[in-house]
Amino acid sequence: MRIFVPTELDQTERRVAVVPATVARLVKLGAEVEVETGLGKSIFFSDADYQGSGAKVSTDRKASLGAADLVLRLRKPAAEDVAALKRGAIHVSYLDPFNDTALLQKLAASGASAICMEMIPRSTIAQKMDSLSSQANLGGYVAVILGAERLHRIFPMMSTPSGTIAPAKVFIIGVGVAGLQAIATAKRLGAVVEAFDTRPVVEEQVKSLGAKFVKVDLGETGQTAQGYAKELTPEQLEKQRQVMAERCAQADLVITTAQVFGRKAPVIVTRAMVDGMKPGSVVVDMAVESGGNVECSKLGEEVLINDVRIIGLANLPGRVPRVASEMYSNNLGNLVDHFWDREAKTFKLDPANDILQSCLVTHGGAVSHEGLRKLVESKSKPSS
Repeated sequence: MRIFVPTELDQTERRVAVVPATVARLVKLGAEVEVETGLGKSIFFSDADYQGSGAKVSTDRKASLGAADLVLRLRKPAAEDVAALKRGAIHVSYLDPFNDTALLQKLAASGASAICMEMIPRSTIAQKMDSLSSQANLGGYVAVILGAERLHRIFPMMSTPSGTIAPAKVFIIGVGVAGLQAIATAKRLGAVVEAFDTRPVVEEQVKSLGAKFVKVDLGETGQTAQGYAKELTPEQLEKQRQVMAERCAQADLVITTAQVFGRKAPVIVTRAMVDGMKPGSVVVDMAVESGGNVECSKLGEEVLINDVRIIGLANLPGRVPRVASEMYSNNLGNLVDHFWDREAKTFKLDPANDILQSCLVTHGGAVSHEGLRKLVESKSKPSS
């Protein structure tokens, strides 16, 4: 089976899909691996490093895409890359399927079987392939480091000859993978940490990391089968904001991580709440790429609102590209290994498999995922 790994077309993306260690692993399985020249340049892997792991280096992207049985990448493909795929090829990457149904239709029309990395289920057996969690973990770390660097004070308490310096106060909204890592990182740096989530079930995890869990009586909440927080009603959001306003006003650094998969992120921190914060405090909006949790955050920018710095920088895991690439590459390697037929030495694509039922979005010339198929059909209907 021939596997091809193209370079990323987005010039701001420093992460890569596959590192040499994963190439060696795939070659050992019996795959023929080809990488586009310059693939690892952004994280200091040379073409020779990939060749040393058993890969061939391609200088003809279009031809390699057309010859590949399996394409592994990070970001979603451009239209010309989809057009270059041979019919029946398997394509694996992030696809942003709920916001880019046109891409789904192109992949379906090409005859490719597309596996969407965002839709890997959060199950025990699929945990090793869950790139959203691995990248969110790094994002939570980076959010704290960014906030610490932007603050005009230090995180830990210090006793000095000139007096005692009080520790910084950090408030984290949303206790998923990113939030838990943010808590752990802020605590390691010496801050006093509080955290809130709509799911009461995470209180124990928050406390185990040494942080205080902020309780808000929102009535019926909970989480989805995949472990994501359920969307709140307008009344619940307003009640939440009242408590959030109090906590934000006391905090030096606020980090928001709340997202609802496939939908716009809820606005949790309003302009009025920002106006109530201390001058010099910082807010990091980790949900800015899906609409933002902070009313006045701007994608890709840092803005000052009444001397409060709002950080809306995108792709936080990409700020630690070497380790982010290694983690994503491991996720891809685990995915291929899990579905690899040792005897036939090929990727066994079984649409009936529980994992693939969740993440295989196009197959056999059609959008195969039921929920996404309905979404595509609804967007294709002419408006009345």
